Amino acid sequence: MLLPFLLALHAVTAVLLPWLVRVAGPRAFLLACLPPAATVVWVLSRAPEIVAGRPATSSIAWVPALGIDLDFRVDALALAMVLLVSGVGAVIFGYCARYFHTGERGIGRLAAVLVLFAGAMLGVVSTDNLFALFVFWELTSITSFLLIGNDDRKEQARRAATQALITTAGFGLPMLVGFILLGEIGGSYRISELVAAPPTASPWLPVALVLILAGAFAKSAQVPLHYWLPGAMVAPTPVSAYLHAAAMVKGGVYLIARLAPGFADVDPWRALVLTFGLATMLIGGWRALRQDDLKLLLAYGTVSQLGFLTLLAGAGTQVAAVAAIGALLAHGFFKSALFLTVGVIDHQAGTRSIGALSGLGRRMPVLAAAAALAAASMAGVPPMLGFVVKEAALEAFLPGHAAGMPPGAAAAVLTGVLLASILTFAYSARFVWGAFADKAAVSERRFPHPSAAFVAAPVSLAAVSLATGALAFLLDPLAQSYAAPFDAGGQPYHLALWHGPTPALGLSALVIAVGVLLFYRREGVARIQRAMPRWPDAETGYHLFVHATYAFALGVTRRLQSGSLPVYLGVILAMLLALPGARLVVVLVTGDVAAPGAGEGFRVWNSPLEGVVALLIVVTAVATVREHRRFPALILISAMGFGIAGLFALYGAPDLALTLVLVETLTTVILVFVLRRLPATFGTRPNGWGKRLTVLLCAATGTFIAVSLWLMTAARTDAPVSLGYAPRAHEAGGDNLVNLILADFRALDTFGEVVVLATAAIAVASLVLLNRRARVVEESGADPLEEEGAAGSDGEGDPAAGNGLAAGAGGTGADSGPAGEGDRS
Repeated sequence: MLLPFLLALHAVTAVLLPWLVRVAGPRAFLLACLPPAATVVWVLSRAPEIVAGRPATSSIAWVPALGIDLDFRVDALALAMVLLVSGVGAVIFGYCARYFHTGERGIGRLAAVLVLFAGAMLGVVSTDNLFALFVFWELTSITSFLLIGNDDRKEQARRAATQALITTAGFGLPMLVGFILLGEIGGSYRISELVAAPPTASPWLPVALVLILAGAFAKSAQVPLHYWLPGAMVAPTPVSAYLHAAAMVKGGVYLIARLAPGFADVDPWRALVLTFGLATMLIGGWRALRQDDLKLLLAYGTVSQLGFLTLLAGAGTQVAAVAAIGALLAHGFFKSALFLTVGVIDHQAGTRSIGALSGLGRRMPVLAAAAALAAASMAGVPPMLGFVVKEAALEAFLPGHAAGMPPGAAAAVLTGVLLASILTFAYSARFVWGAFADKAAVSERRFPHPSAAFVAAPVSLAAVSLATGALAFLLDPLAQSYAAPFDAGGQPYHLALWHGPTPALGLSALVIAVGVLLFYRREGVARIQRAMPRWPDAETGYHLFVHATYAFALGVTRRLQSGSLPVYLGVILAMLLALPGARLVVVLVTGDVAAPGAGEGFRVWNSPLEGVVALLIVVTAVATVREHRRFPALILISAMGFGIAGLFALYGAPDLALTLVLVETLTTVILVFVLRRLPATFGTRPNGWGKRLTVLLCAATGTFIAVSLWLMTAARTDAPVSLGYAPRAHEAGGDNLVNLILADFRALDTFGEVVVLATAAIAVASLVLLNRRARVVEESGADPLEEEGAAGSDGEGDPAAGNGLAAGAGGTGADSGPAGEGDRS
């Protein structure tokens, strides 16, 4: 399958785009169209067999030791999502070539991250592995954070990006726990296998599903986690059109739709999905009615539509599943067309405010017609695809089709869908009227007409909404393929523009009639909204949570970060004894681990000389603890280090022993210089419980480490990897294993250590020289380098040396350049 190659193509294109934007300007976005366009061409070429029930699959080894692979699987649901993610994405990338200006700040980075986001989203909808899904999922959160906060000079953009990241990525962590639970109880991390054979007997399954739904609700902006989506409208309009109409916010809906065939009947799945989806529909639609900013109106409308999509995707019936596929496509087409329309209006007229726009319908008739078609699809007006979907959604909750739901619950959901549909019609009409109608009280703005290439994207997407509505039967095989696992309860439902005079058709007519009335009574509705009490919204709750977390963290830090090194060490050692130490006691009591050398007798040493060296180490260690003077304590510590080096030499590691001797010697010399500036003696604590507790803690920790190391010598179950070092060493042309390990087997690690040590040496030398120079300046009141440079220039001494010193002085950050630069250094 070509899908891994297409994902790699997205990544390569993202790497090249910043340079291409610098060379070709915004026209480089046309190159960004190639990966998603190629993906659409490929998936359409495989569409007949995918719809026929033969998914396109591919697998790449990822973590073979754990049996984890990168599995990809494109079935009917993934096909619909790829058409949105890549098809609409390609159109939006072409739109960007006309939206942005040459030389505009940050568009190279924006283009790269946008393509990277498209690749991550493609991975989300095509992977068949829970771990890979999580990786792509979090990558979409990170890239959306960068896209929303693209203009990092604006505090509002930074705040909105952070808010979106905390919400979506934060709830991704419990979702990961849910994935692990689901994979463990199901015996597989392949999504297709889990859905085909769900582990319904496990008591942990409801917990896993609740955690997964939490992540899906956050990504798809379900109440009360919807606050981040309107705030994200600070992003450039093409970004909003892609993320919040065709791609990112669909991620949660896709995950719900992916798992629904296997888990919709497991409590509390259906209750959670229907409750949160319905609440999101109503709250988002009501908030959309009072927005003056066209983009915010669409944002709250998107929140409402996401509730509608979640409701259908998780309902778990055949009719709802058919409607869900149609709704996914319809929403992607009409909402991206409307967002791009707002981009054209804002780009040309310089405002998105309904109160400042008038007469645009006469001046931009083609754009107005496209927006009217897209808004009609959103409102559910025939013959648009939105009408086909709305009728299917109403049918899904009528008696006879709401299988698995109590009659009362189905009636409540149907009532909610009706109310939300009326609100949707009203704010759709408000959008068209606010953007394009003539308003007597508003003066018309002067602005240039948009080019045909600029309006091509919204016009083409609106035309697709119209064509797919009139030819809805072409989408029906795709919807039927996804809905096949659900029980149809009789005759399966099909997507079509005309089903005859059905109850759903009557309800659709009722929605349109009441929606028209609600639009014409918009002033009264506005008065009602203004008169309603302003309850604390969800964003207030988010800020309260963030500030409470920050305050709690500060309180914990103030209490735990006392500045006492003994306290810190005591806490660390106590936790070491409480967790692995307790486990060690259990192992010793139960006898789960055999003692080293069992059956061979206990061997104290290989040579009596080892006992002498060990006794020396013990004596110096005890003497160091009892010594109150700093310099003798340092000598005792050094003697203990040399004793350990002696043990290494006795065990046949002379290189390691020599290294330790050098380190101990250098450390002792350095500490001698440090001790010159410290008091001669340590501060001692009086005898008491504190001192006794310290002795007990240290003795217990030492015993734990000694016993653990002793048991570890018998814990090995496989042959040591070092057995293969000797023949490898001969192949490398050497006999000293230690040297070969450092120089060949772990050469990069050794090289890194050398670089770190060299950097530290340079830093220490610089600090010493700067400290010496500061003392000279303080004592003499003049810079010696400047004096020597001046002497060289006056002919006293060697002129060349004087010039060299002057050049060296000029190269320092504090003395070269203007005074301001020196101050900054």
